[in-house]
Amino acid sequence: MKEKKGFGLRDIAGQKVIVAESAENINFGKVIAMNNSSAYLWQALQGKEFDAQVMADLLTQKYEVEVEKALADSQKLIEAWKNAGIIE
Repeated sequence: MKEKKGFGLRDIAGQKVIVAESAENINFGKVIAMNNSSAYLWQALQGKEFDAQVMADLLTQKYEVEVEKALADSQKLIEAWKNAGIIE
């Protein structure tokens, strides 16, 4: 997987959100908020192919989290990002 072009991470009023940066991606009915760990992953994965294992590896390197938990969380995040239309 890879991030879909035309989306960027921004800090808006102290909240990290994914925003459309191109006209074809704009959907004012949907705002994609990120917590610190998902924002970290989004930034770390920019321009790279990734899967849940790559994401889990990044999480275990940065945070004190068990591999199994990081992998499960990564799989959930991938599904959320797919449903939001920000990865392909």
